[in-house]
Amino acid sequence: MKITSLQLYPKQKVVHFFMQHWGTTEIVISSGIYDCSQLDGFVSINDQQEIIGLITYIIRDEECEIISLDSIEESRGIGTKLVQEVEKVALKKGCKQVILITTNDNLNALKFYQKRGYHLTKVLPNAVEIARTYKPEIPLIGYDGIPIRDEIKLQKTLV
Repeated sequence: MKITSLQLYPKQKVVHFFMQHWGTTEIVISSGIYDCSQLDGFVSINDQQEIIGLITYIIRDEECEIISLDSIEESRGIGTKLVQEVEKVALKKGCKQVILITTNDNLNALKFYQKRGYHLTKVLPNAVEIARTYKPEIPLIGYDGIPIRDEIKLQKTLV
């Protein structure tokens, strides 16, 4: 497994990855509407040069926000390494915290981030309903049959 800057990886492969896993490169959350193929990030690739993990982020002043994180092979440390790369960049750029938003159905993400030092800081009730006005294809039902309604903000203070 090799991690490299998203900007150094062929753009068409990044777009294909998002289309395959998200159906679009666009993510709509309460902090904004983002074209993930245009964001900064990192990609984890295997020996065949295929994407096995990808993370995107933005930096605003002293805050870094993770916009997307995908790992094709769970429990192999791919997501952890990608998050650590973003945290390193955030520190270098003078960020005091890393934040992210996930949905109420994404229990795996909630477990993953909390194990890595992130704290739940805010629940945004019915935020996904607002997102659906911009992106109606957001499903009504998510993981394990849980209705997707709310966004949950997590944060990690950098030292």
